[in-house]
Amino acid sequence: MSRRLRWIISALAMAALLWLLFAAAERALALAQRFLALPAWLQWTLGAALSVFAIAGLAVLWWLLRPRRKRRPVSAPDRGSLEQRIDQLRERGAPTGTLSAELGELDRRRASARIYVALFGEISTGKSSLIRALDPHARITTDARGGTTRAVAHYDSLLPDGRTLVLADVPGSRESGGETHEALAREEVLRAHAVVYLCAGDLNRSQAGELRWLADFGKPLVLALNKVDQWTPVERDQLLKRLREQSRGIAATVVAISAGGSERYQRPLTDGRSESVERQRKPAIDPLLQALERITAPGAAALEGLREHAVLAGLHERTGTLEAQTRAADAERIVRKYARRAIVGAMAAVAPGSDLLIQGVLAAGLTRDLAQLYGVRATEVQIEDFIRQAKLTLRTGSSIVLAVAGNALKAFPGLGTLGGGVLHAFAYALIFDSMGRALAASLAERHTLDQDDAGARLKELLADPGSNRLRQLATLTMEAWREREPPPSS
Repeated sequence: MSRRLRWIISALAMAALLWLLFAAAERALALAQRFLALPAWLQWTLGAALSVFAIAGLAVLWWLLRPRRKRRPVSAPDRGSLEQRIDQLRERGAPTGTLSAELGELDRRRASARIYVALFGEISTGKSSLIRALDPHARITTDARGGTTRAVAHYDSLLPDGRTLVLADVPGSRESGGETHEALAREEVLRAHAVVYLCAGDLNRSQAGELRWLADFGKPLVLALNKVDQWTPVERDQLLKRLREQSRGIAATVVAISAGGSERYQRPLTDGRSESVERQRKPAIDPLLQALERITAPGAAALEGLREHAVLAGLHERTGTLEAQTRAADAERIVRKYARRAIVGAMAAVAPGSDLLIQGVLAAGLTRDLAQLYGVRATEVQIEDFIRQAKLTLRTGSSIVLAVAGNALKAFPGLGTLGGGVLHAFAYALIFDSMGRALAASLAERHTLDQDDAGARLKELLADPGSNRLRQLATLTMEAWREREPPPSS
């Protein structure tokens, strides 16, 4: 385009812009004159409506254009409180060996002053090939069952500036072997100072979720698009653009690489046939090396804070899971103990539910012990109110309890012929087992003595107790009944 033509186009554009401005100003003045000619009450009404629309429009514009907030790392307790919780679990007989070993590994890596980088991603994205490219002397074990890495392996890699990194090759997500391998991978990722997330195309929903999970710990993260040699430059650029949009605010950088590896192709022969040939592709990983050099430049000491925070956060979650499992096992023992006591106390009762006052001490003890187990403060008034509400539930459902108990006993040879005494005892076992399970589940979820919630759960358990639970209660009833019978005289 010539210089003269550019000047003409610029002049026309300026003239068009000035015309639009004058037209808009003229229109605005006309509207203002018509607005001022309106009655005062209508001016105020239209002004208020226009103000509301203007504020709403500005709010929407701010919501669309506001800067994204930096993701806050997940919370983690201090090490002292975490160690105290682990010690308490150990005293209660819980298996805490892996938790203590995790703390030991945290200290060991800190003392080594080496930088650990974990390679993470789904299966078949080329992690093992990337390890070979980063450390040519690495010996990779393979497995054909949907995924190559079966355990965490560490390798040394040299950066362009001469520093050494420890690379952790972890099992791929969605790999055969299920949750065990995935948990192993996630634990190793938390132990690393930085993470390279490998993908081989657009991110699916699962991969996007994994990236968000990684971002929650605030670790330096590189998103690496592997196998870029299979796309044209235009396709590669479009894919990188989409990945940058998907990982905005999550990944520190997005790079395109080719980890190399082997490939098979059909080579034509002179006689018209073809043969399958395997060849090695040359790796191209310079962008990844430069990204790793940049994010690890602060050194192990500077990155240690985030790494320790991530490890403690993961330990906090695992400790909480073990605490919940231990409490559930303790609650099961408490409920079974009181169900057995209820069986013994109900051997001479006439009908289930009619003498709940006699069993009131047991019901209060069961409620008190479970509340103490779950750390819930329950007053005597609350306990009495819950027992009173449970009595009403049992009275209205006494026919259901009797029907369930009678049908259950018929399924166990020897129990159904023992008469009303064993039926009454079995019904009481069902009542106290259901009450204990309902209360334990409510306390675990609500962290308070919620009478309505526990009562609703009690009704559900009485109406549909489940065959396995009935079988366990029948066995418990039979054991108590046999212990009650005097031994045969010789």
